[in-house]
Amino acid sequence: MNIDKAAILWNQPLSSSCYRIGITTSAQYAYSTPGQFVMLRLPNQTDPLLRRPFSIHRLIESENGVFQGIEILVKVVGRITYSLSLRQPGDTVDILGPLGHGFSVPPDCTRIFMAAGGIGVAPMLFLATSLFKKQIDLSSSIIFIGGRSRSDILCEADFTALNLPVTITTDDGSLGDQCLITHPMELCARERLPDIILACGPSGMLACVAGIAESLNIPCQISMETVMACGMGACLGCAVKSKRPDARRLHACLDGPVMDSRQFDFLH
Repeated sequence: MNIDKAAILWNQPLSSSCYRIGITTSAQYAYSTPGQFVMLRLPNQTDPLLRRPFSIHRLIESENGVFQGIEILVKVVGRITYSLSLRQPGDTVDILGPLGHGFSVPPDCTRIFMAAGGIGVAPMLFLATSLFKKQIDLSSSIIFIGGRSRSDILCEADFTALNLPVTITTDDGSLGDQCLITHPMELCARERLPDIILACGPSGMLACVAGIAESLNIPCQISMETVMACGMGACLGCAVKSKRPDARRLHACLDGPVMDSRQFDFLH
């Protein structure tokens, strides 16, 4: 884990409210795993005082394969994300990471279902790219991307370029089918079971994904989206209810953010 003052390499808008931001980092980030995250703050940031968490969207390498940094996916929802959306190349940010536990895909998995709700797509591109670089054939896998409307659907072309089939749904029907993303995922799973399900998104979506996986006895890992204040387990603010026999609460920053879906108690 490093604390760095990092320079912004680029800031590319993907939609009216989402941006891809490239950031220089130390070489340690080259060993990040999909699902890990960073905590960012802006120079002289005092309100809010605390850092904000962002999933690693992908690693940045030069044409000859030299590691340069990471990319994050930012959706404008408040003051910090709005300020980040205005950053220009050469501006700096304070970055803490890489943090947390990422996805772990067993080597014998050949049919992988990924589910991403809204900005939950951020770690899934890193995951798909990582699998592709390991020469895993993704043509039998599927990524299910859901959002409220067309503007919430991100990175479709990136997944297609990896030969990963994409299924899209939106709440308003402006792109793909008008339904929840878990509906086509369950239909596809019942037609032919995947080896594993990996998901990131709102808690309601994750609860539904976990329920589908449990009912069909499919291994499932979810990346829990929750508020974090420190990212290191000091504040205990990212606690979630677990099904562990010892009744201990899980903490997204230390135990996760990626965990086996069977560990969560989604009803409390």
